[in-house]
Amino acid sequence: MRRIARIAVEEDGPEDVTTLATIPPGMQGAGRFEFRTGGIVAGLAYADAVAEAVGTPPPGWRARDGDEVAPGTVIGTLGGDLARLLRAERPMLNLLQRATGIATVTHAYVRAVRGTSCRILHTRKTAPGLRCFDIAAVLAGGGSPHRADLAGTVMVKDNHWMGLRASVPGGSGTEALAAALFTALQTARARGVEGLQVEVESVEQLELACRAGATRLLIDNQSPATVAGWAARARSLQPGIEIEATGGITLANVREYADAGADYISIGALTHSVVAGDVALEIEMLPAGT
Repeated sequence: MRRIARIAVEEDGPEDVTTLATIPPGMQGAGRFEFRTGGIVAGLAYADAVAEAVGTPPPGWRARDGDEVAPGTVIGTLGGDLARLLRAERPMLNLLQRATGIATVTHAYVRAVRGTSCRILHTRKTAPGLRCFDIAAVLAGGGSPHRADLAGTVMVKDNHWMGLRASVPGGSGTEALAAALFTALQTARARGVEGLQVEVESVEQLELACRAGATRLLIDNQSPATVAGWAARARSLQPGIEIEATGGITLANVREYADAGADYISIGALTHSVVAGDVALEIEMLPAGT
């Protein structure tokens, strides 16, 4: 949080020449954060970190991350040296607007699958340098964690399948390919990796992945009917295997994928196409001596 806050403040340059030219030293101010569009509150701790970075007291929040508030709700107040408040204003709002946008759309997807056991996941399609920030906003919206980096979970995707085939003598023998995938997953398991996820694009790949000991199948860009059929086949081969659907999933069809038997649905648009929430900081100058 401090790293992101520091970068956000540093982007505005070493000094605020406008404030230096217009605001008398020592002038005090007070502000209120208005969530004009309403939605799910998120990003508060990052705004606190910005306040710390500019040397102003932290906001007094009237809501918590994950709270759903009506349009126009005042979610917090801020007071202190006016020049410092103005320095903090835009970095705070940039973070709050992105976080609330992510949390609010995530909540809409979570609400759409309510009543099922399906969980909504983020992806790694996050803003560069803001991975933890974006994931925290998804969690505030009721989403669940997916892999956050490449170090903790295996995910064999199409390019990795290509690498496996290249390692097999002859290129595509089913038994040899099955053995190569099994070896790859067991090598990862020996390193302490528990999540062994494999993307499948055909029933043949699905069967190979189940035989190799995959813990989750990632079904990308398939219809709900296909997800239902493949999920049933996978669970008959390996009871308890997890099914994740992804690709082409929107609010209009997400429930169909949940009803088709997906345990998880991962949605890149939660973070790569976020529409920012409208959060404003209305600042007033305080009378002298306040």
